[in-house]
Amino acid sequence: MDHVAPRPAGFWIRLVAFGIDLLVIMAAQFLLGFIAARRWGMDAERSITFQGAVVFFTFLFAVLYPTVLHTLAGQTVGKLVMGARVVATDGELLPPGAALLRVLVHWVSLTFMLGLGHVLAGLRKDKRALHDLLAGSRVDRLPRERRPASRPAPPPAAPSTPIVPSATGPRPAL
Repeated sequence: MDHVAPRPAGFWIRLVAFGIDLLVIMAAQFLLGFIAARRWGMDAERSITFQGAVVFFTFLFAVLYPTVLHTLAGQTVGKLVMGARVVATDGELLPPGAALLRVLVHWVSLTFMLGLGHVLAGLRKDKRALHDLLAGSRVDRLPRERRPASRPAPPPAAPSTPIVPSATGPRPAL
């Protein structure tokens, strides 16, 4: 079996994967708000405490979701869809501490540095962003599964039997 060197996932692949993950986070935030409103009533939805709790639990989910998935499988839903995988620089899965550091630096870079840490992924040859450099990670593009060069031939058709008119039935007109 030949070993193919991993290709780094580029900036745009990572951006689309992040967009998909944002949709997952937004869905979690909606569900948290919906469940809380059903549990404590619609009036609770207007309270500052309620809003703060939803923001806190959304942030907690936004940190735990990629941390856990990068530790267990190397992929969030977005990376799975885009065919990318986060690994340590040695190619193994990230340990939990490195995955958590990666996520925290990702959000700090995005929020307080206006995404400049992410722009590094577009500028560097190895496509590693600031959070990858600090956490000792990289994002690899997964190879597409090899497909056969040609499709297999269809099975042969069943032999056709000639239609013979019955002696008792009507005869076709000539």
